[in-house]
Amino acid sequence: MSSAGLPREARLRRPGEFAALRNSSGRAGGRCFHLRYRDNELGGARLGLAISKRVSKRAVERNRIKRLVRESFRRVRHRLPAIDLMVMAREQAAGVPGPELLGELEALWQKLPTRTTDPAEPLKRSDGPSTIER
Repeated sequence: MSSAGLPREARLRRPGEFAALRNSSGRAGGRCFHLRYRDNELGGARLGLAISKRVSKRAVERNRIKRLVRESFRRVRHRLPAIDLMVMAREQAAGVPGPELLGELEALWQKLPTRTTDPAEPLKRSDGPSTIER
């Protein structure tokens, strides 16, 4: 029987993997979430969550946010390039209803880079001007 959860190969698990994203990665953000990403050579997207007590003192609220992020990631994982993602929640996320959080996550997935036809080329942003032009 297969599980509805994320398989092990779709998750960031080691502290070194999270540290690599903190040190050198691309960024995207919204009102409730901040994303860090970088490409990997594993052939698929992987997700890591960093939802701190600063977001909410209540574990129930932090777990609700984590469930929503995982569910949203499961829906789009098949169309993402081979990248490692770390999703961090902002303090505002605790008071926002679930459908609004899912909508913001969907917008963040759209901001992620897309893979060109040549796998040797680096990831490119799929939207808007560069950071310098903003």
